[in-house]
Amino acid sequence: MINTKNFAPDELIKLVPNFTSHYADVNGVKLHYVMGGQGEPLILIPGYPETWWAYHKVMPILATKFHVIVVEMRGMGNSDKPTDGYEKKNMAKDIFELVKKLDFEKVYVGGHDIGAHVAFSFAMNYPETVSKLIMLDTPHPDTGMYHLPMLPVFGADYLYPWWLAFNQVKELPEQLLEGRMDIVIEWLFKNLLKDQKSISDFDKAVYTAAYNDKNAIRASNAWYQAFPKDIEDSKTYDKLTIPVIGIGGSGYDILKMSLPNSTTNLQLKKIEDSGHFILSEKPNETAELMINFLMQ
Repeated sequence: MINTKNFAPDELIKLVPNFTSHYADVNGVKLHYVMGGQGEPLILIPGYPETWWAYHKVMPILATKFHVIVVEMRGMGNSDKPTDGYEKKNMAKDIFELVKKLDFEKVYVGGHDIGAHVAFSFAMNYPETVSKLIMLDTPHPDTGMYHLPMLPVFGADYLYPWWLAFNQVKELPEQLLEGRMDIVIEWLFKNLLKDQKSISDFDKAVYTAAYNDKNAIRASNAWYQAFPKDIEDSKTYDKLTIPVIGIGGSGYDILKMSLPNSTTNLQLKKIEDSGHFILSEKPNETAELMINFLMQ
């Protein structure tokens, strides 16, 4: 039996040596973040359905070269879950204010999944603050999302992303899933991983505990409900001129399709034999690519 008391921030962080847990009030919300290491600051943002724990395998590796700050964005984990403000442009402002509060002039930034949306928006809207950008397996929402099929395509070899539509629905998901998010989390990892052993029962329990109540479900779904506004914002962006790397497992092809449209200085790297959760499945390879890119 896993003791959920061990998931409290001050307890869970003990499992990652030399990292500490912190909070900061920024842009009208309180954000939780963990940090450790020395060197140039590297801001990392997790995605759905995870928390800062998504980076726990790569944090000690990255901390040998950088001052690593993993941020639970608005609506995630131990950060506040307000009723609004989930447009990625506003969530980027959360990160910008955190960077300023930490007295960093310039940072490296990276994100996975929804966290990649926020990292991209942060780089776009605060280019003077970002030196390099790392996109992990997911690009920022653009008009291409409107072409996702409503139904699975007969005979097509792909995973139908039903949760993108389901999470658009207001109020119903939290009524159906409160106390039962373990079902969704188990399904997502089963279907989006190649190596099922790369995410443990303990990991799943950490994420289930973080997403299991109505407010957590409502807030995480709000990341998806903001997509139409995120897409409109994307139409106003010029191309990024800073160095950008897209590192993808199962998401490599969509990175390859999307990122050239929004960048001028791009590298693309594929993680072989991995699904969506490259930080868990291939932590050493992913961390090495990140370090090599940032040290160039």
